[in-house]
Amino acid sequence: MPQKIKVAIAGVGNCASSLIQGCAYYNKTSGSDVGLLHHKFGAYEIGDIEFVAAFDVDRRKVGKDLATAIMTEPNCIKTIHKVNKMGVVVKKGPVLDGVAEHMKQTFLVDEKQVKCNVNTELRCSGADMLICYLPVGSAKAARFYAQAALNANIGFINAIPEFICSDSRWIRRFKEKRLPCAGDDIKSQIGATIIHRALSRLIEDRGQIIDSTFQLNVGGNSDFENMLDKDRLLSKRKSKTQALTSILDHKLTNVRIGPSDYISHLKDNKICYINIKGRQFGNIPFELDLKLSVEDSPNSVGIMVDVIRAMKIALDNKESGHLEEISSLMFKSPKKQLRDDVARKLVKKKYQLA
Repeated sequence: MPQKIKVAIAGVGNCASSLIQGCAYYNKTSGSDVGLLHHKFGAYEIGDIEFVAAFDVDRRKVGKDLATAIMTEPNCIKTIHKVNKMGVVVKKGPVLDGVAEHMKQTFLVDEKQVKCNVNTELRCSGADMLICYLPVGSAKAARFYAQAALNANIGFINAIPEFICSDSRWIRRFKEKRLPCAGDDIKSQIGATIIHRALSRLIEDRGQIIDSTFQLNVGGNSDFENMLDKDRLLSKRKSKTQALTSILDHKLTNVRIGPSDYISHLKDNKICYINIKGRQFGNIPFELDLKLSVEDSPNSVGIMVDVIRAMKIALDNKESGHLEEISSLMFKSPKKQLRDDVARKLVKKKYQLA
């Protein structure tokens, strides 16, 4: 019998809620493969994932059982599955730069609330790995949790657009501690980035030229509200842009990608607009427009459950440093950018997936 995969989470927002509810759903409906890339990944099923620690700064979540915290405002995802009391209390982590100035009315931070010792909590929880689900722009806070994973001798998964697991200096630190890391910036299953990449590759593979493209995204969750601060958006825009341009044969300079606005009544629904202009046979121009509407947070969870299981396999096999194959397939900004078809073959071969 495979061991349980013990997971700690930094940031109990919509993505964490989707992940925890999704694991409860597939554990209950163990025969269902709807929405999954792989029901079984190596020796591990989704039911093997167990959540053992969680950190947040919102006073409405801190001190609550994790099952209650994931359903607490400002979280706004559609309910996937009821989660019973988990016996895991959300602990107060450091704020650092994890809350934007304009978000202090959304994330209710009690400065008097005592912070826990994250290193101690991680060690005592028995966690195998820590997932960073902090808001975009949390540069200092994300690196604090990366270091906490190193201090606790556990794996680290960076789901946000802070360049940590793709940074040679951080990779060296994980190698020195003989620990694995995966990231950066999780892709969605059918999201703006993967669709934009697929369409652009299709156009080039069919012998046509892309002259310009843009991608605009709007949504109503706290992530989009957070990204109204343009200074916090720089890493996100860079991550999404290089995820596209890195897999094209021709250099593309007329490109603009990134979140464009926050519309509160959309809640966790994300609407994406993609425009591509190019030239076809005979130098004749063409134009493509696409609209995607999708629930934002659950869209990345089918990816994350595979990354969690790949991380556990890496720990079992005593791998260290950046997990190149899984990161290249599942993240927007891995250390090495590969075409999706190439990365998929490498992952299937390494993990012997059907």
